[in-house]
Amino acid sequence: MKCETLYRSSHRRWMAFGQDPDRPEQIIDTNQFVVIDGDETLLVDPGGSEVFPTMLGALTGRVDPQSITTMFLSHQDPDVSSSLPLWRSIIPGEVKIYVSWLWTGFVSHFDPQASFTPIPDEGMDLRFSSGRALRLIPAHYLHSSGNFSLYDPEAKVLFTGDIGAALVPETAKTSLFVEDFDAHIPYMEGFHQRWMPSEEAKQAWVRRIRSLEIDILAPQHGLLFKGKDVGRFLDWFSALKVGVAADPAPQLV
Repeated sequence: MKCETLYRSSHRRWMAFGQDPDRPEQIIDTNQFVVIDGDETLLVDPGGSEVFPTMLGALTGRVDPQSITTMFLSHQDPDVSSSLPLWRSIIPGEVKIYVSWLWTGFVSHFDPQASFTPIPDEGMDLRFSSGRALRLIPAHYLHSSGNFSLYDPEAKVLFTGDIGAALVPETAKTSLFVEDFDAHIPYMEGFHQRWMPSEEAKQAWVRRIRSLEIDILAPQHGLLFKGKDVGRFLDWFSALKVGVAADPAPQLV
């Protein structure tokens, strides 16, 4: 599994983990992110149970897993959260788990013993013990009805969950970042047209995000965007017609 540091300061670090070459072919590739603030570690979309051993191995040696105090789940999908009981089994203390209020009862099916901090629809701050905070920004219906992006105003990193996701063939994974935006479009176009159902929700999110300073836009699947490609993605996504990849009323025979 590849690991790359996205940002580093005296008290804050962002790391991206992904592109596991040993992943079973039928398992969709995912990106996991780690944010370190002082002595605390936050796992961002910690991943499914299938990737847990590889992710733990990649993390250990770079970060002490026992420093994990917080997890953020952008939405309820199993590739986001089914590893919860495995992570909690190796962490000695209580872990604060942020997820939309809509999904606390559903995600509990993966880990009935976990305790969740429900995120209200309007979002909230995720605050470390240092007092420094990240912002949980509403991204409802993109694709989940209870969905959030995570923004770090210091690092200028925006984690977007499935927004910006792409199904990238192994031959095109030469980096964790998009290197040719136009060539990358076919890998993400069908995904967004099928999974993103609401034009109104899409435009509301784009308006919200355009007000932020963003150096890196980091989705949960596929490649990350940086520099000018962040703006190019927002322009492309804003113009894309969504919810059109399948016939809404297929003929039943």
